[in-house]
Amino acid sequence: MAAGGLAGLLPAQTQLEYALLDADTAQEKENLVYQYLKKMDSRERDLTVPELGGDLQWLNTEGPISLHKDLCGKVVVLDFFTYCCINCLHLLPDLHALEHQYSDKDGLVIVGVHSAKFPNEKVLDNIKSAVLRYNIVHPVVNDADATLWHELEVSCWPTLVILGPRGNMLFSLVGEGHREKLFLFTSITLKFYKEKGQIKDNNIGIKLYRDSLPPSPLLFPGKVTVDDSGERLVIADTGHHRILVTRKNGQILHTIGGPNSGRRDGGFSEAAFNSPQGIAIKNNVIYVADTENHLIRKIDLELQMVTTVAGIGVQGVDKEGGAKGEEQPISSPWDVVFGSSVSGTQEDDVLWIAMAGIHQIWALMLEGGKLPKGSDLKKGVCLRFAGSGNEENRNNAYPHKAGFAQPSGLALAAEEPWSCLFVADSESSTVRTISLKDGAVKHLVGGERDPLNLFAFGDVDGAGINAKLQHPLGVTWDKKRKLLYVADSYNHKIKVVDPKMKNCATLAGTGEAGNVVGSSFTQSAFNEPGGLCVEGNGHLMYVADTNNHQIKVLDLETKILSMALPVLKPEACDVPDNLPVQKDKIVNLPRLPKSAPNIQLPPLAVAPGQTIQFLLKLTLPPDSKLNEEAPSAWFITAEDNTWLLQGQCLTGEIKDVSCQIVIPFQLPGSCVSAEATLAIKACLYYCSKGSSACMMAGVSFSQPLQVTGTDQGSSAQVELMHTFVTN
Repeated sequence: MAAGGLAGLLPAQTQLEYALLDADTAQEKENLVYQYLKKMDSRERDLTVPELGGDLQWLNTEGPISLHKDLCGKVVVLDFFTYCCINCLHLLPDLHALEHQYSDKDGLVIVGVHSAKFPNEKVLDNIKSAVLRYNIVHPVVNDADATLWHELEVSCWPTLVILGPRGNMLFSLVGEGHREKLFLFTSITLKFYKEKGQIKDNNIGIKLYRDSLPPSPLLFPGKVTVDDSGERLVIADTGHHRILVTRKNGQILHTIGGPNSGRRDGGFSEAAFNSPQGIAIKNNVIYVADTENHLIRKIDLELQMVTTVAGIGVQGVDKEGGAKGEEQPISSPWDVVFGSSVSGTQEDDVLWIAMAGIHQIWALMLEGGKLPKGSDLKKGVCLRFAGSGNEENRNNAYPHKAGFAQPSGLALAAEEPWSCLFVADSESSTVRTISLKDGAVKHLVGGERDPLNLFAFGDVDGAGINAKLQHPLGVTWDKKRKLLYVADSYNHKIKVVDPKMKNCATLAGTGEAGNVVGSSFTQSAFNEPGGLCVEGNGHLMYVADTNNHQIKVLDLETKILSMALPVLKPEACDVPDNLPVQKDKIVNLPRLPKSAPNIQLPPLAVAPGQTIQFLLKLTLPPDSKLNEEAPSAWFITAEDNTWLLQGQCLTGEIKDVSCQIVIPFQLPGSCVSAEATLAIKACLYYCSKGSSACMMAGVSFSQPLQVTGTDQGSSAQVELMHTFVTN
């Protein structure tokens, strides 16, 4: 047992820490650590870490790991973390660098000990998602009941504990920002025990969870926003380290950065981001919270260029700011939203920033102007607007005295009587407001009155402090209805807040992690949604359903979660935007066999600009399977109505008939005639399992369209079902 837990290390390590402060050279520091280890190693009784329970769940390994058997002869770094914690995330680059320098062959093993803060974080599937999202490649154990945490008397996240080859505790490092000590302690410990012949070079059975997953068009999308026209979406495809600009039918217009992380300005194909989150678009300019690069980036869609407008590329600790953007260090920006200065001559001349890493709200001046109760500021200046930098749930009439706890989502309601910023304050599980007149920070819903209690979370509909949230990450303002929508991430729900009455209620989601579409709001399911937006006319809401790797579309008028947005590669789209349909490309589409049935569908009333989702479900004859070598595909034609096809995806591959295929189609904004017919066709190549014969089969669905009115209405869905039979 560990005698007194980490407290047993305190006297000797404190003495070492003071001595290191007085040491001038690297050699002196190494000698001090070496002498410390000699003293610790010669103790009559080791401070030993207890064995991890055999029933604990492990990730990134071939099976459970024993500290005293499998890791005997290794220097082990235990990382006590919880995946919601920004300080824990700040530590990951240090651990990545350490495991890059020393492998298990060198005698070092890092083990993540996940000790949850929120109930939602105890669930193994959610930890799996976090391991993928943050590219954790060392073993992780789910210490759901915090058994080891309590045994060692760990008191905060993150805490590192360094063990010798007998499971003997040697050092602890509490909090972030100890990279130099971590490397010093680890390197000298490896050297010390190698000289004693106690380090083993055997491999640990690593089996990365990420290697078992199929590719996905989106990977942990964190945020989504829509432009003023409602025609373009911007998606932070966080896990792919890129920004996507798509049509509202999911067709990709621009891919910027990705798929690997990096930090690079330049053209769209050479630019690089690192886990981008918040995005804001106006006309053809997008601002991006490039979270793990600690930067704010600007994307110019006309010039197709990415530039850096704030941050220096390393995590900042400055809690005041005031320098020109590209010279001002910042820390883990998580969301951005446009706003207007008090004295500015133009709208949207301020970019508000949720600076999660230092628990503050900052401003980047896009033009010269004043902030509430502030002095004149020059264009390009980046500075703190609200928050002391202490991690608290503290409201105050003076913005600099207020306290936030990892603010992760922003929304603006500029109109009277609101005139405020809404803040999703994730670690206090609250939504707060900041007045755009005087900067006063006030409580809206969630949390509790004690500003130091960051554990007042739950899932309760109600008013003000009686409402409870669990780690909300996103907010968006519905101008039409004067309502605020909240991505209540760890409750797997979308909630709606009436700021006038301070009432908070569940809008969508069951409260259980899941993935359900095509249903009413109350039956729909999400998995840690991180961001959301509402188009200007208040009709559709888009939700970044982060752990489901989807953008979900909610119709606020019919209260139906209609679909997950299909993200379609531009190369799958045969017709360029605003160009006439090219005849040669239509000629190259597959020709159906003469025996292919032509199924007549009932006429569909549609409006210009409306989106139709064709849901294709095909069934092969018994004991048949698709021929993987042949190009099975769906495609769309419109004889005598080629105007319908401008800017559309005309074809796509069919690789799997076991699930429904979603084929999006958006009517042009201006329609040439009031009646037209689309043909949706499928051509399949399949084989009988017991035979070497391969068949070609096809089907055509004829969909008459009746164009009426100008109201775009809700997204229409049309089921296309057919069962092929053996001749």
